[in-house]
Amino acid sequence: MPTAYRIGQIVPSSNTTMETEIPALLRAREAVAPERFTFHSSRMRMQKVTREELAAMDDESNRCALELSDADVDVLGYACLVAIMSRGHGYHRESAQRLHQVTVDNGHAAPVVTSAGALTESLKTLGAGKVAVITPYMQPLTQMVTDYIEAEGIRVVDSISLNIPDNLEVGRRDPMLLNDIVDRLKWDGADAVVLSACVQMPSLGAIAGVEERLGVPVVSAATCTTFQMLRALKLSTYIPGAGQLLSGAFDP
Repeated sequence: MPTAYRIGQIVPSSNTTMETEIPALLRAREAVAPERFTFHSSRMRMQKVTREELAAMDDESNRCALELSDADVDVLGYACLVAIMSRGHGYHRESAQRLHQVTVDNGHAAPVVTSAGALTESLKTLGAGKVAVITPYMQPLTQMVTDYIEAEGIRVVDSISLNIPDNLEVGRRDPMLLNDIVDRLKWDGADAVVLSACVQMPSLGAIAGVEERLGVPVVSAATCTTFQMLRALKLSTYIPGAGQLLSGAFDP
């Protein structure tokens, strides 16, 4: 029998993307690897992407970690990049440690991956000292994201804000629109492009094609989170058609 892994996700209540893109990535992996995955979520209330709602939502993350540890998940992903980044530089480390301790105290210890930490750590794995970024956020939140990335030692050479405040609207976007949006991005000199610095903005269908066209690694919050969850499970990070990050080239 193949080894089965339970993937836990803490998601905003209005998120409709991480519960589709991460399963899609891991289903693609199942086609070439023996492991199998099931998916389990707990939700934090959030409708509008504002600092106030993000802070209130993050306060619910302990409850979500506790609920998911009741299911004895093997890894726990905190699927809201901007909620973590809105709490201050480096907060992904504090959040991951706190949520992991919740699972330990509940008798079902599980590693915790935050999408914010996954993005910055995956960019470092790629050796990307300079990046260009696309977000769906209003400009002030995009600035907060770029400041957070730069506080991790990675320079943001350009960014595009799509200025969409409604989280449901973000989730309804056609990922292939990013093919045109990236043409407006001043990515020359960047070591990598973040096609979606948001777990809610769909991008999976565009990543491989944009990467081939630009000739530099192209990632998203979803691909980085998946990469780091596979690492936490001590599995190969190879997923076909998901870009250089998930090519298996960075396995030990």
